[in-house]
Amino acid sequence: MSKVSVTGSRGVMPTVIETVHELNLVHLSDYDGSWEGFDNGDPMAGAEQSSEKLVTVRALESTLELSADEAEPGTLEPGWEQRLEEVRTRVNELDDRRGEINEELRQINEKIDRVAPFAELGIDLDLLSEYETVNVLVGEGSLDEVEAAVDASEDIRAFETFTGSNVVAIVAAPTEDADEDPIDDALVGVDFTRYEVPDTERSPDDYVDELESRKQTLESQLDEIDAELEEIKQAEAGFLLRAEEELTIEVQQAEAPLQFATTEHAFVAEGWIPTNEYDRLVATLNDAVGDSVEVEELERADYDRHGAHSHTEDVQKGTPAGTDEEDDSAAEADDQQQKAVTDGGSTVTMGDEPPTVQKNPGVAKPFELLVQAVNRPKYSELDPTIFLFLTFPLFFGFMIGDVGYGIMYVAIGAYMATQFDSKGVTSLGGVAIWAGLFTILFGFVYGEIFGLHILGEVVWHDLLNVELLPLNKGLEPAAADFALGWMVISVLAGIVHLNIGYILDFYENLSHGIKDALFHSGSWILMINGIWIWIFSAQAEGSKPDFLFTTFASDGPFPIGFTGFPEWALFTFPEAIPVLGGFPLTAPLLVFLIGFVMLGVSEPVELVESLDVVVNVFSYTRMGAVLLAKAGMAFVVNLLFFGGYEDPDGAFHFLRNHEPSYVAEHYGEGAEVIFGGLMHSGTAALLGGLVILVLGHIVVLVLGVTSAGLQAVRLEYVEFFNKFYEGGGENYKPFGTDRNHSEK
Repeated sequence: MSKVSVTGSRGVMPTVIETVHELNLVHLSDYDGSWEGFDNGDPMAGAEQSSEKLVTVRALESTLELSADEAEPGTLEPGWEQRLEEVRTRVNELDDRRGEINEELRQINEKIDRVAPFAELGIDLDLLSEYETVNVLVGEGSLDEVEAAVDASEDIRAFETFTGSNVVAIVAAPTEDADEDPIDDALVGVDFTRYEVPDTERSPDDYVDELESRKQTLESQLDEIDAELEEIKQAEAGFLLRAEEELTIEVQQAEAPLQFATTEHAFVAEGWIPTNEYDRLVATLNDAVGDSVEVEELERADYDRHGAHSHTEDVQKGTPAGTDEEDDSAAEADDQQQKAVTDGGSTVTMGDEPPTVQKNPGVAKPFELLVQAVNRPKYSELDPTIFLFLTFPLFFGFMIGDVGYGIMYVAIGAYMATQFDSKGVTSLGGVAIWAGLFTILFGFVYGEIFGLHILGEVVWHDLLNVELLPLNKGLEPAAADFALGWMVISVLAGIVHLNIGYILDFYENLSHGIKDALFHSGSWILMINGIWIWIFSAQAEGSKPDFLFTTFASDGPFPIGFTGFPEWALFTFPEAIPVLGGFPLTAPLLVFLIGFVMLGVSEPVELVESLDVVVNVFSYTRMGAVLLAKAGMAFVVNLLFFGGYEDPDGAFHFLRNHEPSYVAEHYGEGAEVIFGGLMHSGTAALLGGLVILVLGHIVVLVLGVTSAGLQAVRLEYVEFFNKFYEGGGENYKPFGTDRNHSEK
């Protein structure tokens, strides 16, 4: 990116603004008012009127529910402002009338709801009010409680109740010295809801009929208004969209001087532009205003991750001041601009970093949304999108690992990516597709489809005759070693992932010199690898968990023959070089200590965080935990429906193709039926079981997003990004508007 400056007289500023706007290339910098003798510019004439018209057009589009794809490009005809006013007047009249009708409909519905209880009584409404010697109250409550409360009142000498379902009408004759509302006083403490008697002499049924008739009339009028608004929408859609686009351009151009540094006669505008577009900018401005402006390339930015300028190209002056009638103003503008910069000329005068343009392969584009959720990368730092693309779906698929759920995630993602206009939703759809594909991949590795091991039997055993696959998730008692093994796999994934983060940090710190990279980033690389090689070594094996050495043993769940780094391969140093308590110093521990010392030399305050190389890796065990939790939930759903049994070897089997009696007949007393299954318990149980099966798997599918998805995102944001990523960049937003509906 190149920082450019455009300096000229105020007289050509509107032409310059229009020209730059049409180019749609320059990301304008905001002038902060710090230069002596310069102020922020004022909006150009007509800005306020254009803004008001733009608000009007957008309000009309909202009222008409107009979308951007409902019109073809065209040209605004002369006198369009008058047409806009006519459309505004008619639409507002119809919208106001629609609002009045909706309000009256709301009131009618409330009246209908209020009269419903009175219809249950079968008493004309005029008989429930307007009495001088008795009080009447209608409401909802327990008849026994109401009668007991009224009967106990000393202010009521006689009463009668009428009921209809839960509605109670009370007619009471008060005593001579009674208060104004004796029935209300009597019902204090009773759960009773009072209903207001509608003001009408008609029966409840006649009253409702009258209201329903008025309601139908209003709804008919509402349909007529909606039809007329639809006609206006069809007729004026193109015009309104063209007007909005034209007004948007006018407002943008009119308000552009607010970002400029100006004097009474001159202006200075600065911004960022792709370096390969600089010559085009100069040529276009020369064509538009000739020599009345000076265009200067101030800097070709090259920043390191800490925001320091690591390289700046020499800049070339733009066209010199012209010789036309604006010579004096242009010369003054050039003089003023030179005062705004430091001695030497070629400096960034409005101190801002270049904006960021994220350029990633198409397959990784959706993951830019996840990066931007933290913060957009700075121009000066590495964009982590590609690494997120390579690891997030991998983590997600590892945790869910089911072909059935994976297909569902792909289908949901494809729908989001193709049926929505929102860039955010389509990006999430792309992320879901990749997460689903890796879920399918791991589903084949685990041999599972909706928690059932059908694939393992069909694909790996029957078709391919492979014994190593599928890998067990470890829910069965006979396969408990797998559960611990997945925790070890998660730890190894964490070590690799964090190493990538530290290596990226090392690479970015190379711009400060090899020493800074070695001491600041290399120290962490030495510490994490040194301590974890030692943890997986045979030294002090008796004090370490056995599964560290059995997981990859020849008879372990992942039989690759690894039982820990042997002591002879760790280069144990002589006893004369002891560490704490005379503990022998091996090469991995020495590597860790070297890294620890290097960190203390470069960043002493970070020594308190040195154990992060262990703690952060342990955070990745959440992947193994989610894997087991999601598999367990799917297991329970299937167990409830199909039932299952444990064979004499401790292996678990669902009763998909057999009745529970099959277990006793086939295995005798050596096997145990865990649950008979709803599908084997009669028709009613089968139907209920089908509901549980479908809803249960939907719940697992949803929780897969809220658990596996969030945990994978957390590992990326908290553990991985913290090693090398800062963020805080500004999006590249060139000054301009693409014309989609209007033609110049």
